[in-house]
Amino acid sequence: MLSQDSIQTMAKKAKKASLRIANLDSSEKNRLLKAISERVKKSSQLIADSNLLDIQEAQKLVADGSLSKPLLDRLKLTDEKIVQLSTYLDEVARLEDPVGKKQFAIRLAEGMELERVTCPIGVVAVIFESRPEVVIQVTALSLKSGNAVILKGGREAFHSNKILFQIINEVLVEFDLNNTVNLIETRDDVAVLLNEDRNIDLIIPRGSNEFVKYIQDHTKIPVLGHSSGICHIYIDDNIDVDKTIKIVVDAKTDYPSACNALETLLIHRSAADSILPRIIRELSNYKVRMLGCEKSVKIANQNNLKLDLATEQDWSTEYTDLILSIKTVDSLSDAMDHINTFGSHHTDTIITENRENAELFLKQVDSGCVFHNASTRFSDGYVFGLGAEVGISTNKTHSRGPVGLDGMVIYKYLLRGDGHLRSSFSGPQAEKFLHIPL
Repeated sequence: MLSQDSIQTMAKKAKKASLRIANLDSSEKNRLLKAISERVKKSSQLIADSNLLDIQEAQKLVADGSLSKPLLDRLKLTDEKIVQLSTYLDEVARLEDPVGKKQFAIRLAEGMELERVTCPIGVVAVIFESRPEVVIQVTALSLKSGNAVILKGGREAFHSNKILFQIINEVLVEFDLNNTVNLIETRDDVAVLLNEDRNIDLIIPRGSNEFVKYIQDHTKIPVLGHSSGICHIYIDDNIDVDKTIKIVVDAKTDYPSACNALETLLIHRSAADSILPRIIRELSNYKVRMLGCEKSVKIANQNNLKLDLATEQDWSTEYTDLILSIKTVDSLSDAMDHINTFGSHHTDTIITENRENAELFLKQVDSGCVFHNASTRFSDGYVFGLGAEVGISTNKTHSRGPVGLDGMVIYKYLLRGDGHLRSSFSGPQAEKFLHIPL
């Protein structure tokens, strides 16, 4: 644990560093990202060795019940994932610089023009659990968008996070960008950090529902993120059965511990008798435990299949495991009502061959990501072409859904005049505002 003074000093230095990174031009930022990418490639074995230490310790924690299996799954850096670390940096380097974009301009009066341009947020603190690749993703997006960042990873990824930070920091020192990326290690450090509202501009927490709520309740700093990923698929009454089953299986089993994995399946009553038994059989092959409403359980029993009875709490539960709740609904409207009531506004899908129903679903489901005939697992910043993501936001603020570069900038108004006075535009002889778009 760092001392309170150390955390405060880190935050102040990050604030100062944010002014330097904010004013780097695009070519300098891209050169920096490519340099980090090359250093990561050269350090792949070191990264793998550090991750193995974390995995070995995490397996002991899982065995004694102090760490969940999904967090262990998220912790692992496979050879493919280690290669992906450099890809994140390279992809972000190739993206257009989000800073300094003119959003609109207007002539207020002769010789006085106003424009709104994008600018960095400043200092962003990102608090996350388990997944060490977040260190690289967040660093890439922060540097490209001109922000300084303070990272806090989970204790289970201590060695992985530390080596990745060291690699990044070595390059930053060479570029004279000390204190632009920072790492803290304990939850006690986080408690101190939450009081640094003078130096930290935004907190992005990535973790359990309880942890995100703790952050929101204990800081004055704006918080961007999602507290849970209760993702739904609704199967309509007009479907391609084979397509439907493949989508459901992928959404639930491809990466069950991810926040964009399927947690609740809704099925139109007209389709339930025929497709539900097939879905149960298929998911059973993947050892998925399934819970259903009374209608769904009845259909399962009629087909000699096992389906445990769901409780009301299941509709509001993010399992992050091979568990799925299933409900039979009477209509598209009922499905949308269920999602808007019990969902977490993360990612929801409709499977249907009825385009009119699909468009209604896309329009009326109140989530950051709403899909038609596609797995919920596509909800991801890299997949969306954002290069990487700092997290997925279910907030209705300046950024929603996967948060990439655009979510790491805000804007400011620039007014250029020539001795103009506000009083000249008041009173009986007032000048008129032109308000001419430019």
